Amino acid sequence: MKQDKDSGAAHGGEVGDEHKLIAERRAKLAELRTAGAAFPNAFRRDVLAGQLHAAFGERSGEWLDANPTRVKVGGRLLFRRVMGKASFAKIGDRTGQIQLYLQQETLGAAYETFKGWDIGDIIGAAGVLFRTKTGELSVRVDALTLLVKSLRPLPDKWHGLADTETRYRQRYVDLIVSEPTRQVFRTRSRIVRYLRDFLDALDFLEVETPIMQPIPGGATARPFRTHHNALGLDMYLRVAPELYLKRLIVGGLERVYEINRSFRNEGLSTQHNPEFTMLEVYLAYADFRDLMDWIEKATRGLADTLYGTQQLTYQGRAYDLSQPFRRVTVEQAIIEHNPGIDPLSVRDVTYLRKRCEQLGVHFEPADGAGRLQIELFEHTAESALLDPTFVYAYPVEVSPLSRPNDADPFIADRFEFFLAGREIANGFSELNDPEEQAARFRLQAARKESGDEEAMFYDADYVRALEYGMPPTAGLGVGIDRLVMFFTDSASIRDVILFPHLRPES
Repeated sequence: MKQDKDSGAAHGGEVGDEHKLIAERRAKLAELRTAGAAFPNAFRRDVLAGQLHAAFGERSGEWLDANPTRVKVGGRLLFRRVMGKASFAKIGDRTGQIQLYLQQETLGAAYETFKGWDIGDIIGAAGVLFRTKTGELSVRVDALTLLVKSLRPLPDKWHGLADTETRYRQRYVDLIVSEPTRQVFRTRSRIVRYLRDFLDALDFLEVETPIMQPIPGGATARPFRTHHNALGLDMYLRVAPELYLKRLIVGGLERVYEINRSFRNEGLSTQHNPEFTMLEVYLAYADFRDLMDWIEKATRGLADTLYGTQQLTYQGRAYDLSQPFRRVTVEQAIIEHNPGIDPLSVRDVTYLRKRCEQLGVHFEPADGAGRLQIELFEHTAESALLDPTFVYAYPVEVSPLSRPNDADPFIADRFEFFLAGREIANGFSELNDPEEQAARFRLQAARKESGDEEAMFYDADYVRALEYGMPPTAGLGVGIDRLVMFFTDSASIRDVILFPHLRPES
């Protein structure tokens, strides 16, 4: 009895061995081409591995023998053990794995051909279900087809790859050999489906807005720029769909959402990818408090839907989502996380500058008290907000699209939602005063002219839309990737994006 010598891949670092294996596989493919048997497309499976285990997993061997069930299965060859005149193999499809039992007596010449196949090949097999002496549900194969000759060997174990970056760069291999990776992306799909169903049940309308925009708006971020040849026009990949979605509120749609791809020309990190997914939601006749309630309800609902509990663990720390989510102002958070700070001076520009200098926090000479507050908050408080927390009352200075608070014009009716030390969502009561919005845009344009590449453009058409009248509205942006990170216990945003951006291979 022997296990296939190529049951896995060349081991890490053995480049020469890997090249030799690839050359051997190419030679096998050449023989198939000569025989006219390369890449056939006539085989059709009629059942998946997971379906077989669900339907027959509890059936005894005696029952299977008495009720012969013929099946056709197909998938990637992941394991085989050759034992002279009989062999065992396992193939995997999108639902799981099923064992094959092959006999020389039954298959004849096809059995000898099978012994020359390699791990990673994609095969089709037909036969009758039975249970082995060890009790494993299997297919007694009587027909066998090589569908795809794999030219590159799979790794013995995923740890055999060079480094984590290879998992991201060759996600197709990661998905072949790693069930946990496949599960992450199944969970991601379930999260998006839950959010869509949640909103649809509340009579929201899902819409699509432009990805290429003549003016990038909706967030303070550096955009990617391109050029439209036919129009002779510079255009930008959107940094957010916000301003277009609010145009729809003006148009009377009243409840809209978009699950969208947005793009920001920023650095790479465990929390940032230049291309990312957001859920943006806008509803008329509501304010930012309604959105906080919505997030709290949706977060708990997600936990129940995915795991049947609100007691979760992320990166080794326990989280209890059943408890009321904490709500704290920006200024309260700064005071809590800056021992010795003077609570009466948190709006004093001179005092805040000195505090930033003491902590080595960067700021620009033109920054006012609001922006200095946010620099301090991000430097000292944000990463400490582990349990679910709403931080609200953001300064108007850093909230160019938010409605100012009626009682305190220094702050906006805006919040951000934090979980596990990172921002998950940003929401606010929308500024619907066209003259005030125009003034805010002018301030942003002045910052852009002074060199701030993240400042907003002046969007005259959006101001014109507001002049027709936008009802009181609340808007929300949720970072889908970061939400998926939490619910899949993933440490890096690259773990939850199928094809994250990477530097070119050296």
